[in-house]
Amino acid sequence: MGVSTSAPEEGVAVVTVDFPPVNALPVRGWYDLAAAVRAAGADPEVRCVVLTADGRGFNAGVDIKEIQRSAGHDALLGANRGCREAFAAVYDCEVPVVAAVHGFCLGGGVGLAGNADAIVASDDAAFGLPELDRGALGAATHLARLVPQHLMRALYYTSRTVSAEELLRHGSVWRVVPRAGLRAAALDLAREIAAKDGQLIRLAKAAINGIDPVDVRRSYRFEQGFTFEANLSGVADRVRDSFGTERADTRRAAGSSEKEPT
Repeated sequence: MGVSTSAPEEGVAVVTVDFPPVNALPVRGWYDLAAAVRAAGADPEVRCVVLTADGRGFNAGVDIKEIQRSAGHDALLGANRGCREAFAAVYDCEVPVVAAVHGFCLGGGVGLAGNADAIVASDDAAFGLPELDRGALGAATHLARLVPQHLMRALYYTSRTVSAEELLRHGSVWRVVPRAGLRAAALDLAREIAAKDGQLIRLAKAAINGIDPVDVRRSYRFEQGFTFEANLSGVADRVRDSFGTERADTRRAAGSSEKEPT
């Protein structure tokens, strides 16, 4: 369990996230992920990083229960800072990052995938920001990199998800493949990128980041101010608490004990 790095072939590093049951990351997990991505990108032998996850889905965002268990705002501040570090690590990675996304990609997962250089997804992947249902805000910056503005707004306000196939039509996903072929498809793209000259690919990454029309770090930081305002006002706790109650009631009514992404 945690974050691990492997080198399956020359020039490619694979950073894998594994926080059962749904890859909702605790504060420490976000920092560990940031450190792993940065270390992989700084390795002169690496020319492409693949970001992937084990388990049911790619990422279910922040561990809300950790925030609910903690008195004061320390856990919230830690989650905000940890997410910012992880998202920035992907964006600023010295070499291109390919996100290999399966299952659910929610909240912080959209932040990671949205800041990646390319996305390969399984045919069961779904992307979304259920933030308003969780008493949170944020990552609209990154969803806006995946879909047009008006669709981003509708998805954000409704907490609906968008499929990998639809993102493929929008051009923000490189390939959609069966889940069993996801790792191979991501490595295929990474291998093609890693075949380039290492110094030149680093210059290319820096150049492309430099012409980005939106400063993703500043944009996300702006969003985080409203996240903290929602918590100070008490509305975040109210929504989070009602979400947990409604979800438990739904599971009892359905006679199910299965844990859902948080």
